[in-house]
Amino acid sequence: MPSPRILVVDDNPELLTLLSSSFEEAGYTVLTASRGRSAVDLARKEKPALAIVDVLLPDLMGFDVAEMLKRLKIPFIFISGVHKGGTTSRGAGAKYGAAGYFEKPFDRKALLEAVRKVVPAARSPEHEIELDLEGGPAVAEETEAMELTSRIDLTAQGAHVGLRGGGKLALKPMGPEQQARLSSAASPATRRISVTVPTEPPPPGRQEEPEELPPDALQPIASKDSVRRGELKDNLPQLFAAFFQARETGELGLQKGQVKKVVYFEAGMPVFAQSNLVADRLGQFLVRAGKIDEATLESAADEASRSKQRTGDVLISMGALSEEERLYYIAQQIKSILYSLFAWETGSFALSFQARARREMIKLDIHPANLIVRGVKKLYKPERLRRLLGAHERLTPSPDPAFNLSDVELQAWEAHLLPRCDGTRSVAELVKLSGKPENEAWATLVALRALRVLDVR
Repeated sequence: MPSPRILVVDDNPELLTLLSSSFEEAGYTVLTASRGRSAVDLARKEKPALAIVDVLLPDLMGFDVAEMLKRLKIPFIFISGVHKGGTTSRGAGAKYGAAGYFEKPFDRKALLEAVRKVVPAARSPEHEIELDLEGGPAVAEETEAMELTSRIDLTAQGAHVGLRGGGKLALKPMGPEQQARLSSAASPATRRISVTVPTEPPPPGRQEEPEELPPDALQPIASKDSVRRGELKDNLPQLFAAFFQARETGELGLQKGQVKKVVYFEAGMPVFAQSNLVADRLGQFLVRAGKIDEATLESAADEASRSKQRTGDVLISMGALSEEERLYYIAQQIKSILYSLFAWETGSFALSFQARARREMIKLDIHPANLIVRGVKKLYKPERLRRLLGAHERLTPSPDPAFNLSDVELQAWEAHLLPRCDGTRSVAELVKLSGKPENEAWATLVALRALRVLDVR
């Protein structure tokens, strides 16, 4: 029996990719369009069983597309980041006959259930980007190691990690129910990262010890037809935004050469990351952070090899690291992996959806909007900033931002500059008006455009 065909219409290419991949995994054949007129032409030709239509499109309003779909007797569901509120939702059903109305960010699973009510499809098996941390060679590319100096602050109070600008990165321990799921799902053939976050200083005696990333590679991302792949280019911020807008739980696998990194999302929030890079291992991270020196790490690694212990365990027995410090630095290590991805200008990505993120015992609590802003500011080089945003281009407020401004931690000068982005001034003029160093101001404008807070006129 052929899979039901559905049409997804949205001008955000990353969200379109994510939704397409999700619906394909659920057993549908997906047609896509980024413009209203092309969507109508495709609907006339292919006769999909259902359409999911963004309300704000570049050439037509989604409401106009809906009118044409009604004439073709094709049911539809609206999604929107602009037209919000109960009145709008009720009006969409009453006036246009929509089968549903979802405001961005929306729960992708709820959207999928709404689609299934209109067009049932057999659920296909979930596919994973399987991470076998025991097999495969480590990758040692020093050029990929993220420098920490002046980029990541390693200060903390209690269970919170300090960020520049006064922000906090919190560690969230899993609840008993999630821990039970972890225990039942654990496979003896695959070692999972399992760490606990202390809420108070640990008592004397041996504690349940966290796993540190071993010197093994992530296995190559499985070649599953339902795992959506693409070229990374400069799309990392947009991929993070797409996960946030769809409130998606799953994995974003990224690869450049032999280097592989995976970001785990839970309900649209990045909560964990792993890497096969030697420089991203905990021991190397501790050296780069200035916590231990190379001689201490070498001594601990030798002892770990002889005694078949983890290097982190040996560092603790040597007195070079406490249990609480290990948890703290693992969280910093995860954050370092996340930020390092913003330096990638080439590579590929793969998407997979599941509940893997829920199985981790340490979770970061950092809003993707602020992660994007800091990543762009800290790791985009000047030539990249100018390639992405020309000096003569003019910026205006986006009619369909990926994030609310309330989600973004802006400095005072950035908040003052934002109203001046009204289409009357060039980027070069805005940079000069900021009163800040050129690269700093340019990075802010690129970051706000990556959030779709600003658009190029």
